[in-house]
Amino acid sequence: MASRLGVRVVPSSSRGTRRFFFIFTLSLSFTYLCYSLIFCGDSIMQKPLSFPEDRACYLLQAGAAKKLLQRSQYCANAEPRRVRDPQLQAASPGRRPANRTVTPRAPAPLPQERQRGSNATSRLGSKRLPLAIIVGVKKGGTRAVLEFIRVHPDVRALGTEPHFFDRHYEKGLEWYRSLMPKTLDGQITMEKTPSYFVTRETPKRIFSMAKDTKLIVVVRNPVTRAISDYTQTLSKKPEIPTFEVLAFKNRTLGLIDASWSAIRIGIYALHLENWLQFFPLSQIHFVSGERLIIDPAGEMGKVQDFLGLKRIVTDKHFYFNKTKGFPCLKKPESSSTPRCLGKSKGRTHVQIDPDVIEQLKEFYRPYNIKFYQMVGHDFRWD
Repeated sequence: MASRLGVRVVPSSSRGTRRFFFIFTLSLSFTYLCYSLIFCGDSIMQKPLSFPEDRACYLLQAGAAKKLLQRSQYCANAEPRRVRDPQLQAASPGRRPANRTVTPRAPAPLPQERQRGSNATSRLGSKRLPLAIIVGVKKGGTRAVLEFIRVHPDVRALGTEPHFFDRHYEKGLEWYRSLMPKTLDGQITMEKTPSYFVTRETPKRIFSMAKDTKLIVVVRNPVTRAISDYTQTLSKKPEIPTFEVLAFKNRTLGLIDASWSAIRIGIYALHLENWLQFFPLSQIHFVSGERLIIDPAGEMGKVQDFLGLKRIVTDKHFYFNKTKGFPCLKKPESSSTPRCLGKSKGRTHVQIDPDVIEQLKEFYRPYNIKFYQMVGHDFRWD
């Protein structure tokens, strides 16, 4: 009956054989899966799976024979295992083949990875010698100019005074460069040290570094500047003599002691002559300390023009602090408080005898007139 219907009867022995091979194949697959999990488990647990393009492989060589064994991508970061080379075993019958440990080479960085690394270094910038220096004068407003110009995105300035050209010149330019902040192409590196203006060796030293260095001098009424200078010194040394005692050689005769630093710094024409021996007037910009208080945006606009920068620091960056008596920077987005200069700025000046002030005005008048003529600008201090 079965043969008439065209149905083929499979012997039970054939079915048993197929079942055996199926179970055997399934067992082998299961065994391989367990082996893979045990071998690779540590790597999988320790690090997220990744699929790099050029993971290392094990390369075993025996004479001319080469055999490439590539490990699973899932196990690429696992410790190298000891591999028995079958070629060596076949070539040396009777000898116990040596176990060879093959350590894969670290993958070479991809071109795009190297490029990213290069760009990252470039983004950090590099340390450069300053293109512009605020060289003076003490108690004229140099700290204010430095803090205001640092708002500009194209300016990076050293916050402290390095005193390289007047105190640490023997340490060399590389030491000086190492102090500077990193800048990108197109940014200007700056520093300020007010004592440079009155140090005789400084102009020549800066010229030797770079003859095209731009110089900024913040000047102020010499009489007011001298009183401010004395007030600062008095706060640190309360035992010093009075202003009147220090300012005069002989007060009865009205002889001013020009050797006292507080007085001498204000003889701007004398110091400027030294600078003009090395730098043309076009490379020196003078900021009015008085105008810096009244119109900070206007004075900083001129500074930006002098440095060849776009006018970004404007009126919107300032407000007048009535307590301190000078302008402060408005609150930056990254800060919760406005940026005003430190407590040492805006001190109340000591009271000076009006007669002494008049004598100082007479002393400075000829020097001021000469200074106005030299720079081509009347600062109206008289």
